[in-house]
Amino acid sequence: MSFRRGVVRQSKFRHVFAQAWKAEHCIDDVRVSRVTWDSPLCAVNPKFIAVIIEAGGGGAFLVVPISKSGRIDQSCPTVCGHAAPVLDIQWSPHDDNVIASASEDCTVKVWQIPDGGLTSPMTDATVTLEGHSKRVGLLAWHPTAFNILLTAGCDNVICVWNVGTGELVYQLDDAHPDLIYNVSWNKDGSAICTVCKDKALRVIDPRRGAVLKVREKVHDGTRPMRAVFLSDGKILTTGFSRMSERQLALWDTKDLSEPMVIQEMDTSNGVLLPFYDPDTNMVYLCGKGDCTIRYFEVTDESPYVHFLSLYSSKEPQRGAGFQSKRGVDVNKCEIARFYKLHERKVEPISMTVPRKSDLFQGDLYPDTASLEPALLADEWIAGQDAPPLLVSLSGGYTAPPSKHRDTLRSKPKLVSQDSGTGAVPPSAGNVAAPTSTPTSAAKETEEETPQPTAATRETDGNGDRPKREDDVLSELLAEMKALRAVVLAQNQRIELLERQLARIEDGDV
Repeated sequence: MSFRRGVVRQSKFRHVFAQAWKAEHCIDDVRVSRVTWDSPLCAVNPKFIAVIIEAGGGGAFLVVPISKSGRIDQSCPTVCGHAAPVLDIQWSPHDDNVIASASEDCTVKVWQIPDGGLTSPMTDATVTLEGHSKRVGLLAWHPTAFNILLTAGCDNVICVWNVGTGELVYQLDDAHPDLIYNVSWNKDGSAICTVCKDKALRVIDPRRGAVLKVREKVHDGTRPMRAVFLSDGKILTTGFSRMSERQLALWDTKDLSEPMVIQEMDTSNGVLLPFYDPDTNMVYLCGKGDCTIRYFEVTDESPYVHFLSLYSSKEPQRGAGFQSKRGVDVNKCEIARFYKLHERKVEPISMTVPRKSDLFQGDLYPDTASLEPALLADEWIAGQDAPPLLVSLSGGYTAPPSKHRDTLRSKPKLVSQDSGTGAVPPSAGNVAAPTSTPTSAAKETEEETPQPTAATRETDGNGDRPKREDDVLSELLAEMKALRAVVLAQNQRIELLERQLARIEDGDV
């Protein structure tokens, strides 16, 4: 008689272990918000930790440097410019000093946090975005285009903003019949996926306002769901079964008729918040009210979603912040870091791969998304797409000075939703056509088209011959080409809206 040994799946992440930091490295006396909204309540980047906190008579969130530990004094300054509780906060992926906040006061505000943190309460936002008629609960920065921010509110409307100008560039009114639970961009920002109270998963092109794919009843339960785009284009969802069991499912966007895999986990009632790491293709599931964080690896081999392990503690979590890969400690083989929110404490938790070597582990740290955007806002609006620009983490990561650092204008003139073509209703059969378009942006673009006659010249020490004339000229020509593309795209949109208006006036609709 012979016995064949079972084949163990090979993975460098099989032995990832989680460890909470010591008490002296935690942040204490943080009055974490008790708002009844299923958001993480925390946002983290390599510079700062931001936590939504309890505030009397309005909404506020705390921002402290990432190195902060110990007790937070009650007099510690906060960002407190909202008139009602804050529901969501998100750091810009392209500027570690810029954070957006969404509130029950129906506004979204964008703040510029000074290096070193706040020295006094911050009440005046750099930009205020007003376009929702009900409270705003979801924020999602574009992963590759600079200053593009998506917001979703309890009015079932999705808005896409150019934060640099304060303009509403796209609005999707008709794509969702009920409350939107979650929005996630794909890798290059060409599409979003959403889950809604009607239990449907949708894949949407926000620029065309077109619903590309719909899958009804992704999860049968009535509790809230979540969805996140993976780097290969698949979508991972969390939700509940008809018997209130928590589920995890993986979907191929080419065929949403059946899930690639669906796993049932337990019968807890906390919403599972998925945190995805595109570099390792790992997913961390953090349930609000849970004492555990589960982590999985997504691969191309069945069963596709492989359970790795879980971190368990005695205290339940109110929320969690997920550090970007630029902020982890590569010298300790740390591949992820959470900031777990207790009732009055923030506790860091490191996910580490044990390695004996002290050398840089290149297999654990492929090149990751950098601070530099791949596109400017106008380029994305004109129809361009691009994957993230990558940077190596070898030897520890230091952020380069951003070429676009000062592009976030202070106090921009906001475009009213009732002006221009924003009041033109979509034509029948045109699913979720955007009702606000960047026509004014196109006019500004025409007026601001640069002229090559004013090219800057640099001379060397031997004479007056231009040193970089060809480079300057090529940059000007490239910028003019991009601006013409924006103008062309907006002219086409204006013509489409004019045809729709003519049909309405003729009684054809």
